[in-house]
Amino acid sequence: MVSGEESGRLRSAGGVRCQTGIDADGRYGWRIVAQNGRVVAVSAVTFGSYEQCRGAFAELCRRHAVLSGGVQHAVEGNGWMWAVRDEDGRRMIVSARSYERYSTCRASYVRFCELLRGFGESGEVPWSGG
Repeated sequence: MVSGEESGRLRSAGGVRCQTGIDADGRYGWRIVAQNGRVVAVSAVTFGSYEQCRGAFAELCRRHAVLSGGVQHAVEGNGWMWAVRDEDGRRMIVSARSYERYSTCRASYVRFCELLRGFGESGEVPWSGG
């Protein structure tokens, strides 16, 4: 397990950043982008404003210890994806892509949970451009 301090160093060294975007309906969502530009995770819900979107992600980070989730078959039926749920069982975060192998997906889920914990414990979210 990675300590909060180590997770913070890995996050800084890894160049992970958070971005917000607007969908066709004018609603906001967030995504986590790795240093290599690959989107790692996305919000499973959308928000009415930029501020609500950022605030909701920051709150998820703070509440990381009470969130649950895991690996499941991808919606398309091919491969695996992971999801993080809130206390009421609502999907809040999903993997940005499906994985061919269960073990690769599970490893990605574990890394993301460590990243979320690191954001929550540090109180810092590395937003792009802000």
